[in-house]
Order: sequence, then structure tokens, then C-alpha cells
Amino acid sequence: MKHVKLALDWTPNINHIGFLIAKTLGFYERRGIDLEIINPLDDDYQTTPAKKLENDEADFAICPFESIISLNNKTNKVNAIAVYAILQEDLSSIASLKSANITEPKQLDGKVYASYQARYEDEIVKCMIKNDQGEGSIQIIYPEKLGIWNTLLTGKADSTWIFDNWEGIEAMHNQIALSTFKMKDYEIPYGYSPVVICKKERLINNHDLYKDFIEESRNGFLFVKDNLSQSEEILRKYITERDNKHIDIKQSIAFTYPYFGEPANCGKMQEDRVVAFLRWIVNNKLESENILNQELYTNDLLV
Repeated sequence: MKHVKLALDWTPNINHIGFLIAKTLGFYERRGIDLEIINPLDDDYQTTPAKKLENDEADFAICPFESIISLNNKTNKVNAIAVYAILQEDLSSIASLKSANITEPKQLDGKVYASYQARYEDEIVKCMIKNDQGEGSIQIIYPEKLGIWNTLLTGKADSTWIFDNWEGIEAMHNQIALSTFKMKDYEIPYGYSPVVICKKERLINNHDLYKDFIEESRNGFLFVKDNLSQSEEILRKYITERDNKHIDIKQSIAFTYPYFGEPANCGKMQEDRVVAFLRWIVNNKLESENILNQELYTNDLLV
């Protein structure tokens, strides 16, 4: 058996279900892979998954596409590449409590935003507000990452970035009304998130192993559509006690699985979507035009 390490971007949730299924049902094992899942709870998110990849603590990391751009354009450059898109559409949004009476992004001016301190995150939120004719003058706080959602629920923040298919489902389940704003509705062509990334040199040196891992992960995600009850049972074994209590897992799965894609496109990234996001980053002076000429993703492991 060959040991492979996958660093999660969050505690186990719906976006990880394909990996959890493939591990539980022996999909990896049939390829001779022993998968170790690195949970951010293990170190209370002291180290990001991208940093774990950089430090060779993981073969693969789950992160937003922005992390790939960052790794390839930092002083101590990391030759990393995205190899799998978990979702075929952006299921994230900027959220505030309905009770705050924030009905448009421009009303976030002067309000408190709880940030994950992710690459470009704060600028994306400011740009959304400006594109809604606001000033983009938010007050940014940086709580502990795993507690950010709670800052919104307790009123310590007026808004934060959520996944509609997880925190959004939790809010619905607990009758917490939210106002949510999607990037695409405010001229921000947000691309793929989350994605699976790895180092290029490791991909070259372990090509067959990494291809097997991605193919079986894909099989895990494709499994969900025709096996909803079994998929729910597997996911429940991995998520936290709190999430089991507060999130309607069945509803989360039903909401999400169509966005994993069909056999023809599951896991794949489209060039036009990637380039649109890269151009937006360049046009907003967050990076130089060099990023337009870099190999930041590949679908080769899914051929």
C-alpha cells in the first residue's frame, strides 16, 4: 500500500464527501492507496492546507484556486498545480443575518466583516461593495478560522463568506434567515473553489499514483448521485458532533450533488472560467499579468 496524505480545508463536510466515500468503501484500497486525511482540527487550523503542501506534510491539499496563484507567485515560489475541481459552480456567498436589514452589498459599508485572511478575500469583498455603488469601507476582523461562522451568529460580525451548501443549509435548518450575495451577481467571475492541488514535481514523480488517487476520488463524488442514503450515512461518520446536530445532512447532499458534475466533466476545470478570474485579478491590480502565462491547473489526471 502507498501512503497518500490529503489536507482538508475545513472540518469534514459536504465538499469532502467524495474522498470520504472512496476511503470508506475501499476505492483507494483497490488501487493500493492508503489515504490519510489531515483534519484542520488536529492543529486548530494553525497551518493552512496550502502551507502543509508547501512543507511536504501533504501530497494533496484542498483550498480555493487563489491559493494556487499565491503559491506560484510568492518570493519562495512553490510550483503547485490544481488537479481537481470539487464543484462545477461557485456555491459560496457573502452572508449577513436577515435581522441586520442588509439587503444590498453597499450596505456593508462601515460594517464588520469576519475574514478568513485568504488570498484576495478582503479585496474581493470590497470590490463587491464598490460594484454595488458602495465605498468598500468595511471593518475587517480576523477571528480564529474555525469560529468565524459563529461570529456572524452571535453578532460579533455583520457578514462573512459562507458555503451555501453547508453553513447556508445549517441556517435554513435552524430557521436563521440570511441575506446572501453571490460574486457573479456583482461582476466578479469567481472561478473554482475548492480545488485539489499538489506540487508539480511530486506529480511528475508519482504520476500513476496521483492519477489513481484523483480517479478514485472522482468515483467517490460520482457515487453520491445514485446512493444518497449510503452517502449520508458515510458523511455522518466523519463530521463533527455539532454539525451532525445542526445541519440537515440529507438536504445538504441533495442540494450539492448536481454540482459535482456528470462523468464527462466531474472534477474538470474550463479554461475560460479560469482565465476570466485571472484577468479579474490582474485588472484589479492584485497580481501582475505574469499569472496569465502560468500553468496553474490541469485536467490531465481525469482523461
